[in-house]
Amino acid sequence: MSEIITVGLDLAKNVFQVHGADGAGRTVLRKKLRRAQVLEFFSQLPCCVVAMEACGGALFLGARDGQAGPRCAADPACLCSPA
Repeated sequence: MSEIITVGLDLAKNVFQVHGADGAGRTVLRKKLRRAQVLEFFSQLPCCVVAMEACGGALFLGARDGQAGPRCAADPACLCSPA
């Protein structure tokens, strides 16, 4: 598997969708995670950029994930759209 450079995280109440891309932008990871699995999943990823829509949940997860190593980017909703 290629090295994951960027991870997009779709925030929800119970099930989160994770999309990972390599340096060329190719999809190398698609995964559904339950709320309880999110922090453990990100603690096991190599250092990468994690992008998510800016909201209260994103700020909370960004602070928690920042302790684990990834760099988080919380983007305004108008910039977060499916490809």
